[in-house]
Amino acid sequence: MSLPPETDASQGPRAQPQSLSDLFFSFSWMALQGFGGVLAVAQRVLVEQKRWYTRDEFVEDWAVAQILPGPNVINLAIMIGDRYFGLPGAMAALAGMLAAPLVVVLVVAALFAGVAEVPAAQGALRGMGAVAAGLITATGLKLAAALRTNVMGLVVSWGFAAAAFIAVALLRVPLAWALLGLGSLSCLWAFRQLGRVRNPGAAT
Repeated sequence: MSLPPETDASQGPRAQPQSLSDLFFSFSWMALQGFGGVLAVAQRVLVEQKRWYTRDEFVEDWAVAQILPGPNVINLAIMIGDRYFGLPGAMAALAGMLAAPLVVVLVVAALFAGVAEVPAAQGALRGMGAVAAGLITATGLKLAAALRTNVMGLVVSWGFAAAAFIAVALLRVPLAWALLGLGSLSCLWAFRQLGRVRNPGAAT
């Protein structure tokens, strides 16, 4: 578990949201930039610009957000808001993620309904989808550096990532089963490694 912002000895006092309105507008701006996925934008805003997270902390909380029910970035927003301001913070961050994008989506849907069958509009959507996929891939590669300090070990972490890709993309294993199987194995391995770190004398 990550240290609280004010006790992170490696980086000194950590930046943090100053108010509920800071949370709301930060997540609103982040959501409005996240066409096709917010991972790339979330990493840039929360880690590089706002500095509410270190890279390692972001990877840890993003992993938790992924296994919880619901959209990943919504889960992450609620976690951050609750961490700093409790329930009001969680609600402010959630409202920021949903309010402005909801208005934009409704307006775009109304406008797009009249041109949905136009080849140029369909091509534009496919192009934006490719851009979003590229952004998410680039962000994933950027965050992969955090695996160097992961308790599971770099080789094992990449092994689980490769196994997940093969299972879901190539073998078409349902995501729920892949998470249950590979997730359980990775948790067991991490638990074993944590035990060895806390009790080096027990390692053989």
